[in-house]
Amino acid sequence: MDAERACLSRRDALLAGARLVLLAPLAGLPMPLRAARAAHAPRSVARLGALRVGEPVWFDYPRPGLPAMLVRLGVTAGGGVGPQRDIVAFSARCTHLGGPLEGAFDAANQLLGPCPRHLTRFDLTRHGVVLSGHATQALPQIVLELDGDAILAVGVQGLVFGDGAAHG
Repeated sequence: MDAERACLSRRDALLAGARLVLLAPLAGLPMPLRAARAAHAPRSVARLGALRVGEPVWFDYPRPGLPAMLVRLGVTAGGGVGPQRDIVAFSARCTHLGGPLEGAFDAANQLLGPCPRHLTRFDLTRHGVVLSGHATQALPQIVLELDGDAILAVGVQGLVFGDGAAHG
């Protein structure tokens, strides 16, 4: 067999991959992974009219003993709700070793941290991505919905450090 014929060209490999992706649902093959969120019982955590820019609201979610923080940042944020899409909420446990982040909100820079264990800081405008420190995963973002003036926590995107409960 000719060595050139034994190898796929880049074009042929790309076309084969495209065909596989397009035909996967028809053949019953698994589809590409999508970000999933764990749904939890909706819980009212704050009132839209009571929020002030840069003043966090602390609450437990998705269950008692797992602290979270909701804040109006004053700038549009990924996953934000409200008229300016600037209201976000996140787990208040560092994703590295579960260090407590309560009281570590930096309003001037829209950051949570530093974690007292290894100084990780998280950008709340960009879905809680890591800016510095030892953590390698973004903070779990609490999914929010508005019901009139009520801000509801309805789910979590990401794994909450210390939550051994099964997620569906």
